[in-house]
Amino acid sequence: MKKQILSILVLSVLFISCKEKAKEEKKEVEVKTEMQQIADANYMANTETSILNWKGFKPTGTHNGTVAIKNGTLEVKEGKLAGGNFVFDMNSITVLDLPADDEYNAKLKGHLESGDFFDVANNPTAIFKITSVNGDLVKGDLTVKGITKSIEFPATLTASANGIKLAGATFQIDRTEFDIQYKSQKFFDNLKDKFINDEFEISFEVNASK
Repeated sequence: MKKQILSILVLSVLFISCKEKAKEEKKEVEVKTEMQQIADANYMANTETSILNWKGFKPTGTHNGTVAIKNGTLEVKEGKLAGGNFVFDMNSITVLDLPADDEYNAKLKGHLESGDFFDVANNPTAIFKITSVNGDLVKGDLTVKGITKSIEFPATLTASANGIKLAGATFQIDRTEFDIQYKSQKFFDNLKDKFINDEFEISFEVNASK
């Protein structure tokens, strides 16, 4: 009887071990398959489905919206992101936290386009060029209002039905580094609770195909 119980236990252990091994092998195959799906090439950004999201902060609340990508490319080597560059259409700034037909929506959009912020009349585009990629950390040069600064942020490259998708996790940019000083506590005193935070949030999704 003891021998039978021991045999059952041994068989059970062997079965569980084989099952776990099969799971691990399946995972390895899935990872390899996913890597193989991302072919080395230069991919063109889909301007209809790619977007940059922004969010600004002040003591009394927040505002958020989007900026469209005018054009862009992503370079993939050995199945990994190796480079790329993007041009953003600053005339496409939208405000999403206010109804589109709200008078203040148009007022805020106009203010963001003015010299107080992005001076779109003289700087209709912003540019980002990838300079290096280390794992999931992307580093590059961002040019806004003719001023270029190095920034870095986490991003993930995955295969998609039509090509690839590069998704950038939320990160922050200091607007004052690009000469956007409006209601910044760095440059103006006695603002009390009327100041606007220097840092604003950015996230994005770029869909691209060959």
